[in-house]
Formats: sequence, C-alpha cells, structure tokens
Amino acid sequence: MAAKRSDAGSESDRAADNEADREIIVSRVVSAPRELVYQAFTDPQHVGLWWGPDGFTNTTYEMDVRPGGVWRFMMHGPDGKDWPNRIDYLEVVKPARLVYNHGGDDGAEVDPFAFHVTVTFDELGDRTKVTMRSLFPTKEMRDQVIREFGALEGANQTLNHLEEYLKTM
Repeated sequence: MAAKRSDAGSESDRAADNEADREIIVSRVVSAPRELVYQAFTDPQHVGLWWGPDGFTNTTYEMDVRPGGVWRFMMHGPDGKDWPNRIDYLEVVKPARLVYNHGGDDGAEVDPFAFHVTVTFDELGDRTKVTMRSLFPTKEMRDQVIREFGALEGANQTLNHLEEYLKTM
C-alpha cells in the first residue's frame, strides 16, 4: 500500500516559501582561507575597516563575538549622516557561521528596520564562499529597505570591500 502524500508540502517547505519574499541573500567566493575571512568578520581591528557600502566608514564602540555578545558601531555615511547600529549575536560557530539580529542603536524601544542575519563561511580549499542571508519580519519591510536604503546593492558593495580588504591581511 502506498503512503498517502499531502499536497500541502512539508512544514519546512512551507516555512521556506514563507521566507523567500522576506529575505536578501548575497554571496561571494573570496580568495582567502576560511579562518582569515572569519577573522575579518569578528575582529574589531579588521571589520570596521571594510564593513558597509561604498563611502561609509565605521567607529566601533564594543564588539563581543559570542552568543549574547554585542557589536555596537556607528556607520558614517558619505553625506555626513551617522547611522547607529547594534548587532546582537545569537549563534557563533568559529569559523563556519554567525547568526545575529541587526538593528539600530538609537535607544528606540522598537526598531522597525531590525532584521535577522545568518552568515556562513564555506571552505573551498584556499578560497571561501561567504553567504549573508538577511531575513526581515515582512516582505514590505524588505522591499522598503531595498528601495529606500539600497540594501541589496549595499550588501554587495560590503562583500566587495571584504574581498579587497582580505588582500591586505
């Protein structure tokens, strides 16, 4: 007797379908070993020198890369506007994976633009595939940050900066 099959799909399939319109995924294969790429993401002496879209600079106030740890930093825009940021680390698996919540650090009780990020570092011999997956609470929020803040282009520019910075390490 054949097993009955549900047309609804599995729970994980439904969850993936539900998230696809709320995410931004960017990835890049960089010419550096995984340990070095991970260090560039997690060492405050490095990350502030490459993080962010074109024209931005950073000031790091604190960075504690561990579950429950925080990275607080200010992104300085090319137009002179400052953007306070806070990353709360949820999962840290050296050198393979970082999971965190990313939002503003302006003291607001609720950040309407906060999002969840998973960064993976896949070893490819002497190269590394970096994948950043940002998941937003709603499709509308994801669309808004793409439209108003250039989030997709900014994420790609950030990985461009990483790739260039790794050549100096």
